[in-house]
Amino acid sequence: MKNLGQMMKQAQEMQTRMQQMQEALAEVEVTGQSGAGMVNVTLNGKGEMKKLKLDKSVVDPDDVEVIEDLIVAAFNDAKLKVEQHVAEETQKLMGGMKLPPGMKLPF
Repeated sequence: MKNLGQMMKQAQEMQTRMQQMQEALAEVEVTGQSGAGMVNVTLNGKGEMKKLKLDKSVVDPDDVEVIEDLIVAAFNDAKLKVEQHVAEETQKLMGGMKLPPGMKLPF
């Protein structure tokens, strides 16, 4: 029974640390870009878009499709960076233990 109690205590500590990490992720900002930096999208660590910056040269009312594609590409770049950051922080938190395959932390 002592081992079960110890495991429960460790699980509670892990849950507390996970909550703290999720709160900290709200403060993290990651920027993705496309079009050689003409479009920048900034997300927080939870994957929420915080900023969108467009170079004036990319804004052409006659070619909206290009800017749409650049925004999507910049967002996807930022999202990948957020996922990498979350994975790194999770690995630090778990002391090298890995999540089971297919399991991801919620943003």
